[in-house]
Amino acid sequence: MKFIFPFFLILISYYLFSQNPGDDLPPWNPGMMDLHHIQTGRGDAAFYVFPDGTTMIVDAGDMSETHPRITSPRNTPPVPDASKTTGEWIVDYIRQFHPKGKDAVLDYAMITHFHDDHMGEIDHTSKKSKWGEYYITGITEVGEHIPIRKLIDRGYPDYDFPHDMKSQEYRSAMLARKDHYDSTTTFTLEQYWKFISSQAEKRGLVGEQFKAGSNTQIKLLYKEPDYPSFEIRNICGNGLAWTGWGEESIAMVPQDILAGTQVPGENSLSNAIKITYGNFNYFTGGDIAGNNGLGEGDWQSVESQVAPVIGPVDVATLNHHGNRDSQSPFYVRTLRPKVWIGQTWSSDHPGDDVMRRIASKELYPGDRYLFSTAMLEANHLVIGDRIDRIYESTHGHVVVRVLNGGEEYMVFVLDECSPERKIKKVIGPIKSR
Repeated sequence: MKFIFPFFLILISYYLFSQNPGDDLPPWNPGMMDLHHIQTGRGDAAFYVFPDGTTMIVDAGDMSETHPRITSPRNTPPVPDASKTTGEWIVDYIRQFHPKGKDAVLDYAMITHFHDDHMGEIDHTSKKSKWGEYYITGITEVGEHIPIRKLIDRGYPDYDFPHDMKSQEYRSAMLARKDHYDSTTTFTLEQYWKFISSQAEKRGLVGEQFKAGSNTQIKLLYKEPDYPSFEIRNICGNGLAWTGWGEESIAMVPQDILAGTQVPGENSLSNAIKITYGNFNYFTGGDIAGNNGLGEGDWQSVESQVAPVIGPVDVATLNHHGNRDSQSPFYVRTLRPKVWIGQTWSSDHPGDDVMRRIASKELYPGDRYLFSTAMLEANHLVIGDRIDRIYESTHGHVVVRVLNGGEEYMVFVLDECSPERKIKKVIGPIKSR
């Protein structure tokens, strides 16, 4: 009997490593960790399955097509198609790859920050919930169909930093700007708060504020003792960052700034986490930035404040989709991942200068693999064939599968244009640090 189990592992390894384009992604098995980066054409969405089957979604963006830019050549089209809403396609994806299939439950959901490409946006096409008097989009549409046990965001329950977002004064100020984006964001948040209240009452959802520095807020729920090397560390969020000691955090924004008229923007308040499994490390940081704009202070470079406590990683998603204000030289040199994943939807994702930094052998040596969930023709026209030289894949869902207790991992690119989501490309196995 003692020889059967190793032989079984050999068979599983052979099955995993022999996948070819056109095949199905092999199902998740206990001990594996799957990190899915879902391409919808309408914003960020990531679905994680941890080694014991604990599941989590990070963001569920759904940008409204009432904005002219969203349907222009500057932005990606909806994928696989427009027969479902973005939230419905995310639900479909999760049910396909969730260990429990159509009976899927999400143990955790985390919204990095309150922008439409990360949480959704209500417009006149939004559907009404069957659970309460509110409309659904993005994360609330996912929660309409798949129960969420714990929802973590940067502001729960008061939403009072850096402004009191629930106050009439704030709402009036947003509406007074007569900006379509500001007014719909305000309404979307109001619907989101109704969603939390209704789901808490009717389905047992628990809301929590992100705790910067914690390594216990998000943890394995089913067989934690079996995986002692697994950890999720909350790096930063809502203006606070982990110090590197215990679960201590420190304010990133000086008090004199908060007392003045210049306050941090939503991107800089993004929740960011580091996932460790054995020798494998992964970082995702929402829309934090690293290159200050003209006239901005050092405190607005969040990347430089958190990079030292993140340290080297194997895989990192591009902060702010790879926009021009992100992936500073210091940040890139400090994290130096072997795999960069861009969750992209716009013609400025990634910026040419960002692409040069993440591919630079001067900033750090060694091979690396670059992936984009979508690369527009506009990028190819402006940047040229260098994209094809340095990217492994420029279209598709990107799945990182971590194996053997974190000793190695593989990257699968899945077809984003078909509901079957067959394999398009396989990289690996890659040895973890």
